[in-house]
Amino acid sequence: MNKSYEIDMCNGPIFGKVLKFALPLMLSGVLQLLFNAADIIVVGRFAGSQSLAAVGSTSALINLLINIFIGLSVGANVVVAKAYGARNQRDISRAVHTALTLSIISGLILIVVGVASARVLLELMGTPDDVLDKAVLYMRIYFAGMPVVMVYNFGSAILRAVGDTRRPLYFLLLAGMVNVVLNLFFVIVLHMDVAGVALATVISQCISAGLILWSLKKSRGGMKLYFRLLRIHKNEMIQIFRIGLPAGMQGAVFSISNVLIQSSVNSFGSIAMAGNTAASNIEGFVYTAMNALYQTNLSFTSQNVGGGKYSRINKILLICVGTVTVVGLVLGLGAYAGGSILLHIYSSDPEVIQYGLLRMSIICTTYFLCGIMDTLVGSLRGLGYSVMPMIVSLTGACAFRVLWIFTVFAIDRSLTVLYISYPVSWLITAAAHGICFYMIRKKYPREDVAV
Repeated sequence: MNKSYEIDMCNGPIFGKVLKFALPLMLSGVLQLLFNAADIIVVGRFAGSQSLAAVGSTSALINLLINIFIGLSVGANVVVAKAYGARNQRDISRAVHTALTLSIISGLILIVVGVASARVLLELMGTPDDVLDKAVLYMRIYFAGMPVVMVYNFGSAILRAVGDTRRPLYFLLLAGMVNVVLNLFFVIVLHMDVAGVALATVISQCISAGLILWSLKKSRGGMKLYFRLLRIHKNEMIQIFRIGLPAGMQGAVFSISNVLIQSSVNSFGSIAMAGNTAASNIEGFVYTAMNALYQTNLSFTSQNVGGGKYSRINKILLICVGTVTVVGLVLGLGAYAGGSILLHIYSSDPEVIQYGLLRMSIICTTYFLCGIMDTLVGSLRGLGYSVMPMIVSLTGACAFRVLWIFTVFAIDRSLTVLYISYPVSWLITAAAHGICFYMIRKKYPREDVAV
């Protein structure tokens, strides 16, 4: 790999390197969200509120189905980063080829599952009849492109493990521009409605995945990709699964709680659904900026553990938590302050905008708590613990939200009560993760250890 793209996470000042790593990652996340945002904006403006609701109603379900496999990419990041920190080229190569093989297998599985179960699952979610057919069509086309989605996510995780967050940003910039142009062409010129935005997304993701593979092919040492070496190495697969499966299961169960919340929102009708969709899409930009600090903490912690640089672990966490708090407050409060203007991009319907502002007033203003919660998980997974944060997250956030829906929300069926479950669950879970980190950190040396 070109050394200019790498970051030495094990030596020197931490804060500047955290920013150097996280800023391109934030921008990459924003660009990736623009794929879906472009879909929603184009259908909302040029195809109507039914099409907007149809695309939005699939988000929670799509996340539910892909999160287990996306979790495996977290495992790939940790395994590659630890091998890189230890400067073990053989282990790096085995981890890279195992991860990419798993990405292809994951994508093929998701094609079958997503296409076959789309209608049944959307019906179980209570998707209204006036948007069901369009939602099914969008979801099936989207899942047809799952292999490239998985290759991009696993490939990006591999590059992040060595500090390369810039090239994925460049690749997404190109793919994002293609996506926007194709969205407008397919919907306005060809009148393809939701099928057009789904197809545009798949084509653009093919471009970004292809560029990731090209960059790995051009790398050097253990990072270099050889297609003839694509296979699963047992030890590396076990390590990836040990970290990645709990992460993926956590994401999937989180999505179940979000599906339940989406189903509850659906009960208020398609206008409320459209407002919820637009607001959650805006919030997604805040979340992806905060999530960049989780990814940063994960990579930095993993590489320093692999290199035996234990004296840096606490500093990395403190810097990442401080940074994510500032990012969450600035972007969250800023998004809510400009909520009317931002929501108007998605829909000009005053009712849709009002429903969106209601959600943003509760979730955007407290979103920094979610960032702190996730960043603490990054430290735990970087230290090699993935089951414990999974259990804590599922109990403190998912189970709590499900319980909230069937108790508090059942008593007072309002969107305000429904949305309040988010900040309360973030606060409880973040506190629990902090306690877990304190307990686990004591098991590791305070000083550096020669590797």
